[in-house]
Amino acid sequence: MSNPLSIPRQTLALVGFIVFTFCAPLLGIFAMPDQWYAALNKPAWNPPGWIFGPVWSLLYMMMAVAAWMVWRRAGWGKALIFYFIQLARNAAWTPIFFGAHELGWALVEIIALWFAILLTLRSFLPISKPAAWLLAPYLAWVSFAAFLNFTLWRMNPV
Repeated sequence: MSNPLSIPRQTLALVGFIVFTFCAPLLGIFAMPDQWYAALNKPAWNPPGWIFGPVWSLLYMMMAVAAWMVWRRAGWGKALIFYFIQLARNAAWTPIFFGAHELGWALVEIIALWFAILLTLRSFLPISKPAAWLLAPYLAWVSFAAFLNFTLWRMNPV
């Protein structure tokens, strides 16, 4: 941005990005893993359930900081529109997978999410390389999650 931002405004914006980003998984509260998920056939490399909370918490924090860094540098623009689109796609996956038990549709959603993250990362890159790099672990984790979703879909035909 051309005008320097005050420290209180930057801090408030960072808190806002963190809070808003952590709202994405809130839909998942209504669709948590249950007996249905426990009964699915899973590959031997399926991570233990306890790993998902810490990993996603770290990823959401990194996402929020990346968006904030882009906002500080470029303000509200196309890059942040892409960010909020990918965040909405992120929020949609859990209810589709765990809530509706639709492994195939969840796979379609996570592939769309993967492309939305890639588009966001690419839009962040010219604005802030560190912000773009903060999204790289997120893209890697969603790549893994997409492969896991695909494997579960194949191992558990309807």
